[in-house]
Amino acid sequence: MTAHQTTSLLVGLAVIVLLARLLGVVARRLGQPAVIGEVLAGIALGPTLFHGTVSDALFPDATRPLFSALAAVGIAVFMFLVGLEWDAALIRGSGSLAATVSFCSILLPFGLGMLLALHLMEEHGTADETAFMLFMGIAMSITAFPVLARILTDRGMSRTPLGVLALACASLDDVLAWSLLAGVVALSGAAGPDQWRILLAVPYLLGMFFVLRPAVRALMARRPGAGLTPTLFACMLAGLLLSAAATEWLGLHYIFGAFLFGVILPRAGTERLRGEVHNRLGQMSGTLLLPVFFLITGLQVDLSGLGTAGLGDLALILVVAVGGKFAGAYAAARLNRMPSRQAAALATLMNTRGLTELVVLNVGLQLGILERELYSLMVVMAVVTTAMAGPLLGRLLGPPAKDDTHEATQTREPEVRPAR
Repeated sequence: MTAHQTTSLLVGLAVIVLLARLLGVVARRLGQPAVIGEVLAGIALGPTLFHGTVSDALFPDATRPLFSALAAVGIAVFMFLVGLEWDAALIRGSGSLAATVSFCSILLPFGLGMLLALHLMEEHGTADETAFMLFMGIAMSITAFPVLARILTDRGMSRTPLGVLALACASLDDVLAWSLLAGVVALSGAAGPDQWRILLAVPYLLGMFFVLRPAVRALMARRPGAGLTPTLFACMLAGLLLSAAATEWLGLHYIFGAFLFGVILPRAGTERLRGEVHNRLGQMSGTLLLPVFFLITGLQVDLSGLGTAGLGDLALILVVAVGGKFAGAYAAARLNRMPSRQAAALATLMNTRGLTELVVLNVGLQLGILERELYSLMVVMAVVTTAMAGPLLGRLLGPPAKDDTHEATQTREPEVRPAR
């Protein structure tokens, strides 16, 4: 790496960190999740504004692969933390209601997304029509568990029956959506000529759940309530990176391996340990690595040439994304005799997409399932659906509670930390 590349990299990182932090703070003061401001920071540095003059000056082509590498590490860490916070106890404690709402809030937007793909096929479709249709269905079905958890915490709702139910629904939604996406990635032939490697996914999963998970649980049982030592932290970092590398090699994309490594880590008796892992990794990832990912996202978004046809496609995407998710969750909640206002609030929460949607969209772009213009429109959809959640909840439920003193349900509350 030359001195010029090193200088460009360091200056670019400084600009990314400061701008993402600034717009993130502005977003929070406006009652929005920080991810809204951080995504807008990435878009502002991209080709949408000033015809790419800023992005070309700050991020020359020679350094962009370096930023992409940092972004990949950031997303791997983010997916690991999402898996670390995922807790099956949430689903078990919510009975059939969470399962019904999650299933309907995926099924309806998934079907509508596939129908929308038929309309978009001629203008934005790719060679693999099946993968394109399935991917559009998944993109319409995503709920961002971390953003939803942050909204509930900010509103003092994380211990209320509605809040716990929303977390359970989003948790199950995550698993269903990631499973569907893994299937689409496998069908897309991401492994190229080595497609046979996908067959090794079965022994990989068996090894993770029935060999590594019991071994880690036995190790943790010998050190109940123990904190995070440098050696243990290094082992966890190596584990998430190796698991991510394994699924990338298998042709399943590295995000699945990072997520799964977080899922298999034991929950009982490891609250302190998981908290320290989250704090150490989360702060560096959220301050440096994820803003780089937002930059990479912004560099791919170009809305400068958006015309009437593009605005029409964007309107259709928003109608399908918002309407499908809302109608599916609302109908399921009402069928389970949930009051109308609470059902609407639950459906609104399920519409938050945040960073999780951006991860999915970047997978589609990398695999060639999405082309650049449609990708840009889908990023706008992710921002709009996340930004609208707070104001709609305010209308439905009133202003946020000053503290989280509402009556708790019998379901154990997950440990919710600042997230995107």
